[in-house]
Amino acid sequence: MVDAQIKAAEMFGFDHVSTIGPTLEAVDLGANFQWFDDQPPGIVEQEALLKDKFALARLPSPDSVLGDSMEDRVRGVELLCQRVGNELFIEGWVEGPCSAAADLRGINRLMVDFSDDPAFVHDLFEFSVDLATGFAAAQIRAGADIIGIGDPPASLVGPRIYKEQVWAWQKKLVDAIHARGGRVRLHICGNTRRILAGIGELGCDLVDIDSPVTLEQARAQMGPLQALIGNLDPVRDVRNGSPESIHRSLDALQQQAGDRWVVAAGCEIVRDTPRENMRAMMRFARSRTAKIVGT
Repeated sequence: MVDAQIKAAEMFGFDHVSTIGPTLEAVDLGANFQWFDDQPPGIVEQEALLKDKFALARLPSPDSVLGDSMEDRVRGVELLCQRVGNELFIEGWVEGPCSAAADLRGINRLMVDFSDDPAFVHDLFEFSVDLATGFAAAQIRAGADIIGIGDPPASLVGPRIYKEQVWAWQKKLVDAIHARGGRVRLHICGNTRRILAGIGELGCDLVDIDSPVTLEQARAQMGPLQALIGNLDPVRDVRNGSPESIHRSLDALQQQAGDRWVVAAGCEIVRDTPRENMRAMMRFARSRTAKIVGT
């Protein structure tokens, strides 16, 4: 993992490396994890660890969970610090409350639980946030400069459920990471238009904006001080575009976002993206950074 991250940074001129990996917390708790040859691994929802809600009470204390998968990420942070800590920004990662709960319970069951059993959701989120807090603290001690919180299922709930059942748990996790000396990046895939204002009140150091949302909308609802990252469409703009079209699109995005903005795609880069398109993104970022610094 460390070798691959460093090689990618060297190839494309990235200024950061990351230890992001999916569902590691659930795996270490014993969730059934399926591996594939040509796509990311995933939880087998039909056999979810908390298919029976009462199994939550039988899980180990969240502050005692640091299994092989989570330990691997901590070791990865340490190695990155040793090799490139003086040169590149190092990012750790944890699952947010919605993601961790979906990994353990199954995403479809979780969506029903919001309406049918809010008390259970409360208990499950409390466990998930306590688990993420301890995991984030271990990565910060290992040298992570920032902790990414992945919480994509939060984009699937409406503004009422987000406000009443999700926001406070995300806020608790953000505050806990800050209290331990870490910065926070929040990643919620998909259409977050209806919850942008709430996201902007979490106090994150950096917020990802996926391509279904415009940076103009995000800036309007989150205010001028929130740092944003994104949000080229990974397929239409990055894979299928050209260096010239990417430059034009990024120029338009900067007009919407202003200076507190990081050049990126809205979500994961597609693996058959032309390398020159990636380099075009980096050339744009470095040219605009130079102009900003120069003023």
